[in-house]
Amino acid sequence: MAEYIIQTEGLCKKYNKQLVVNQVDMHIKKGQIYGLVGKNGAGKTTIMKMLTGLIHPTSGTIHILGQSFDNQIARVGDRIGNILETPAFFPYLSARDNLEYYRKQKGIPEKECVEELLRLVSLDNAGKKKFKTFSLGMKQRLGLAYALLGHPDLLILDEPTNGLDPQGIINFREIILKLVREKQMTVIISSHILGELSHLADMYGFINQGSLVEEISAEEIEERCKHHLLIKVNDAAKAATVLEEKLGTTQYEIIEQSYIKLFNYIENSDQVVETLVLSRISVYSIQEIKGNLEEYYMKVMGDEKYA
Repeated sequence: MAEYIIQTEGLCKKYNKQLVVNQVDMHIKKGQIYGLVGKNGAGKTTIMKMLTGLIHPTSGTIHILGQSFDNQIARVGDRIGNILETPAFFPYLSARDNLEYYRKQKGIPEKECVEELLRLVSLDNAGKKKFKTFSLGMKQRLGLAYALLGHPDLLILDEPTNGLDPQGIINFREIILKLVREKQMTVIISSHILGELSHLADMYGFINQGSLVEEISAEEIEERCKHHLLIKVNDAAKAATVLEEKLGTTQYEIIEQSYIKLFNYIENSDQVVETLVLSRISVYSIQEIKGNLEEYYMKVMGDEKYA
């Protein structure tokens, strides 16, 4: 259990007999950025609320920062920062005054942490500008500063870049990566912007209809989505032998009996087909595949186009 900052077993949540989270087993290590991916209504926010103690599971167990949910998880509450709902900032106060209010409310003695956080999220020059006049990006950054009050070990962010422009998304990304790199913070983040999430996450959990379909590392996804030729033949094993003997390559992977992935000769697919045909291998199709997180997501979620 100790190697995981978060581990859930059989986590379930029901609302009026409707099962919205179903038997979820998550495993998140210290210093990871864990991307929680799924459609609207898949159960992502419900899972995050259970992890922060905002709602209780119907069944299953949560171990988080060395405590179980049933063993006074409130003990570690101040070590968890989150943006699940927009914090209730005072519209006529500045960023500095809003953070100072919440620092006192949370009983955090270090006054200097407010200035430190304002610098981190690039709001130290906002001066006396009132919160009600902030841009969406400024509001999101202030929300992140609020979540970071008290220097939490774990940060849980639900769609934190919604509505941000490209520069705002880049700035947000840089802050998260800095926190992980310098503070060894662990981050769980959900996002609909899969391309952006691919720049952050080193571990993914794919959620579909309340179930955790797959947990997979970024490295594994990259390997599975590696640029290749997908060749359908009558005999994949025999085709592999021909590729080795005639083209001198071992950079292939056999998929079942009829498919083979070839990771080189991508610019010379005609030569590959000719070599196989001359060796009495029937070639039914050949495709150049350039995978990415979006396509992998669609495949995992069962979209027939990507299956």
